[in-house]
Amino acid sequence: MARRIDVTGAGGVRLAAWEFGDPPKTDRAHGTGDRPGVLLLHGLMGRASHWAPTARWLSARHRAVALDQRGHGRSDKPPHGSYTRDAYVEDVEAALEQLGLGPAVLIGHAMGALTGWQLAAKRPDLVRGLIICDMRASALGAASQHTWTEWFRAWPVPFATLADVRKWFGEDDPWVERPNPARGEFYAEVMAESPDGWRPVFEPEQMLRTRETWVYDAHWEELAQVRCPTLVVRGLDGELGRAEAQEMVRVLPGGQYAEVADAGHLVHYDQPEAWRAAIEPFLDTLTDDA
Repeated sequence: MARRIDVTGAGGVRLAAWEFGDPPKTDRAHGTGDRPGVLLLHGLMGRASHWAPTARWLSARHRAVALDQRGHGRSDKPPHGSYTRDAYVEDVEAALEQLGLGPAVLIGHAMGALTGWQLAAKRPDLVRGLIICDMRASALGAASQHTWTEWFRAWPVPFATLADVRKWFGEDDPWVERPNPARGEFYAEVMAESPDGWRPVFEPEQMLRTRETWVYDAHWEELAQVRCPTLVVRGLDGELGRAEAQEMVRVLPGGQYAEVADAGHLVHYDQPEAWRAAIEPFLDTLTDDA
């Protein structure tokens, strides 16, 4: 089970954080008790519950919290709110401070990884370690944003059943090269039942607004400013290529590299055991140093 904790993000946006495991016994010397803090950040369209398998094994040795970022999951989705990079980074900064997690390890997938390294560059006092999962540092460009706009328009919403959701995203979606049940489950997790069928818990327009604040720019300069130990993880069939991943490791002052076979972009969801094997040794070194 996960315990919900509401925190207040930038501009007063209410964010839902989910703590896995028993609450820590806090003392004056350590804000998170005797367990180091970990904050898990999902990618675009994701939600905190996607991290549940990871957070459960983490909670044996860490205070593991997953955050629904603005516009996602159970957090606020203000129609005219800010969906800029600064807003997302300030939300995580506020969450770490209000939860008493810092200095924490940030584990981010895709957009969540970008948010993680931007915060680590801005507030090194709050981040003692970072895991970047399948996020590129290079600019993606206007063509990428146009492709995503057309992709959202292709969704056959509303879906009649969750089985239809799983089938479309796992098999019928033009972006799927071969059947991928894990991908179907991933998207089923972000659907909610409405009077006319199943629809996403987010607004696609807000997702596009969020995405356009990073796709036109490269993020190498901010990456080079990250001083904490950082592990770059890619799925062998993911969106982050090996050459770019290894260049990211080179640019990072404390960079390390890992890849997961038989995994696409949703590394932690495609291959949860191999994902754990890839990141646990890195986390152990941070725990030993704490």
